[in-house]
Amino acid sequence: MGEELRNLTQVWISALISICYCYFISSRIAKGVLRLLSILPVCILFLVLPLFLSTVHFCGISALFFSWLANSKLLLFAFDQGPLCQLSSNLSRFICFACFPIKISQNRSPNAIKNLHRKNEPLPKWVLALKVLVFGGLLRVYEYSDGLPRFVVLALYCLHIYLEVELFLVLVGAVLSTLLGCDIEPVFNEPYLATSLQDFWSRRWNLMVSAVLRSTVHKPVQRFASRFLGPDAAVLVGVMASFLVSGLMHELIYFYVIRVPPTWEVTCFFVLHGVATATEIAVKKILRWRPPHRAVSGLAVLVFVSVTGVWLFLPQLLRNNVHERAISECLLVIDFAKRKLFISSS
Repeated sequence: MGEELRNLTQVWISALISICYCYFISSRIAKGVLRLLSILPVCILFLVLPLFLSTVHFCGISALFFSWLANSKLLLFAFDQGPLCQLSSNLSRFICFACFPIKISQNRSPNAIKNLHRKNEPLPKWVLALKVLVFGGLLRVYEYSDGLPRFVVLALYCLHIYLEVELFLVLVGAVLSTLLGCDIEPVFNEPYLATSLQDFWSRRWNLMVSAVLRSTVHKPVQRFASRFLGPDAAVLVGVMASFLVSGLMHELIYFYVIRVPPTWEVTCFFVLHGVATATEIAVKKILRWRPPHRAVSGLAVLVFVSVTGVWLFLPQLLRNNVHERAISECLLVIDFAKRKLFISSS
């Protein structure tokens, strides 16, 4: 673990130096191809950095933060688009918004919130505390997993992935919000309350990834496709392109964590959800279809996401014992924290 922490430190130092280079050098170059060429070495480095890490959490987080999100933001920055182009006068914010999946909270009027059909606010403290307790309980339940049916273990691991990612990003957002002195939008918006696949993927699940895909894939593909297919069909093409890119980027993250050739199951998962979401949008548009009661539609979305996740999203992780590695790493951190608390209290 000591060597892994040293590697993690070196990875983050390399990333910070690279972002500073983009801030001081690339930002002085005119937007377009020349700025893109100056940024490409950093993008290549960010694709390499996760290979220096071996633990599930450090490697997976670095892959998400650098190889996917930071690279996407830097590519947008090359053409003076995206969040980084608005932070060219503040180095600390430029670094934080490049390296972390955060977005400054925008104040919306009540009417605007109502029209958006969502209210993405920070979690109430009691909900956050409940999720922490559930996550802690899950780690202990795994000790008895040998006596549980396989589908129960799979369901627990689905819940584990969601809770761990959300709690970690809540912690990151809270720390950065304090350091930067601004409100940070939550990354998750209670995805288990989604009433449709469109609602789940665009308004509730991992909103930072959704925002990046919208800027880097969906809108450019939609604009290009609208020249040939018309605006309505172009929207569906943009949706499919976003899900395809998301699947490929998840394959890349899986490769960093597992270090085996891709099986393309996770890409099939996202393509399947892209087809289902595009179909849902088309049906609503063409037939003006009114969805059933939110209890029925919400249950249908939850079942569809869970079943397809167990079928296509999880198998590669389970075959390579990623879940066991992730659980043991979590327990190791908890035991380390307990020892530190015991030493400090004695």
